[in-house]
Amino acid sequence: MATPLLLGPGGLDPVGSAARGPVISAFLIFIGLCLLWIFTLASQEDRAESLYTADRSLSPVFNGFALAGEYITVVTLFVGSGAIALFGYDGFGSAVDSVIAFGVLLLLARKIRDSGSHTLGDLFSLRASGQAPRTAATVVTLAITMPLLMVQLRAAGISAALLIGMSNDAAQVACTVLMGCLVACFAGVADLRGTSFVQVVKVPVTLVTLAVVTLLALRKFSWSPVSLLSAAVERSTDPDRYLGRGLWAHTAGLGTLNTISDHTVVILGMAMMPHLILRIAASRNGQSARRSTSIAVGLTGAFYILLITTGFAAAAVVGSEVISGIDANGQAAPILLASGVLGQASTARVVLITLMACVAFLAVLTAVTSVTFAAAVSLTRDVLARTGRPLVDTGQVRALRATVVVLCLGGLSLSAAVHQYPVEFLVTFSLGVAATCVFPALIYSFFWRGFNRQGLLWSVYGGLLLCVVLTVCSPTVAGTAYALWPDATFDWYPFHTSGVVSVPAAFFLGWLGSTRSRANAERGSQEEAYENVKR
Repeated sequence: MATPLLLGPGGLDPVGSAARGPVISAFLIFIGLCLLWIFTLASQEDRAESLYTADRSLSPVFNGFALAGEYITVVTLFVGSGAIALFGYDGFGSAVDSVIAFGVLLLLARKIRDSGSHTLGDLFSLRASGQAPRTAATVVTLAITMPLLMVQLRAAGISAALLIGMSNDAAQVACTVLMGCLVACFAGVADLRGTSFVQVVKVPVTLVTLAVVTLLALRKFSWSPVSLLSAAVERSTDPDRYLGRGLWAHTAGLGTLNTISDHTVVILGMAMMPHLILRIAASRNGQSARRSTSIAVGLTGAFYILLITTGFAAAAVVGSEVISGIDANGQAAPILLASGVLGQASTARVVLITLMACVAFLAVLTAVTSVTFAAAVSLTRDVLARTGRPLVDTGQVRALRATVVVLCLGGLSLSAAVHQYPVEFLVTFSLGVAATCVFPALIYSFFWRGFNRQGLLWSVYGGLLLCVVLTVCSPTVAGTAYALWPDATFDWYPFHTSGVVSVPAAFFLGWLGSTRSRANAERGSQEEAYENVKR
């Protein structure tokens, strides 16, 4: 899976000085209108249930569009298309995995909604009582969401810096902070209903923008998809391997097991994100949840078809060398494509670049808010509301608002602090934790009556420990040119992601902990009965 890296200092300017003024002005007006609209949607409710799940009143179609919007993030939009533009088949495979992930969510959507759960803590407590399962769920939620926050905000800063024609580190950090502060303002007043409206609007805007860019690219090749794909191959960095495996350096030469691990992590991880589970919980009933997910599958499929086409079109129109000259993983591809499909002096070009910038802002705004909101709900509902003096509804709402802002600003601070480092492993770590700690626990909770508290804790904490150890000791952190510490030598784990080891291990630990717990309970009962007989 591709993740964003820094733009190279002194990179190319895709917007151009003539168009920059109108683009920035229109972009700022759009941001202002978005924030104004968002504050009008801000809920004044003092009931936690209303903020968490919108009173479970969202219609299947509306919630289906919102659920599809959850998948359109700045990382999938910019890095997904860029990965296809630069790495061909390797980027294409990641996009296909993302669609399959919705199929996994579709299988579990009805059970998630029928369980009446809001958060991972509720789901983990289905077969395990006490505070420990809820605490474990909050730890897992934060381990998933904080890396995503950092990467999303960093990607937003890079994209904004690209628009103003300044790709140096200082400009990117400044843009990251400014974008993060805007998003924090939104997140501080948001609730599920308000974010749903923005998600719903984002879906058609994104699909139309990508469709227009794709059609304009096809026009340059006489409306021939075959000619466009041939040009993409010819203008790639390695035409002989562009449509085959192994062009992306992060996975080249790691073998079949690494490929299986990557697919496992992306498919299961993207399906088990806490904000998607919260979105499913907002459905009216189990049937409505399944219908919403089915609608989202169709919309997401259309999005990824357009995204794949956009990636190949960027390679054909702009060229992989130009794209990689700005961003090593192709994050600038959509903006470069929007800049290249029309004449340099045309008004339509300014409009198209502005549309792409607005889509990017919507993607950042909604993605960061959804992820932060889900984490805040988990922390408030599963920990703060259950420790010490229980919080009433008003107290939960205040705690939720404060937690959202703290998490958002914390993610922003971390994102700015690590901006100069290659932290692409954070995305794979986040997906790995979701695949390892959430999927086995839900499968056991829904389908195995023998699953219990000890099995849950062994599976969750054991899986999380494995994800941390295997990620730290993987080629993404040490020992390779693209690693966080290239000169370190503790990269003894040979694969890019932890899934091939951690997911089976989490299933095994869940089974072992549950069976040992039952065996110990039976042994204790037998010993007690024997003592009673002796008396």
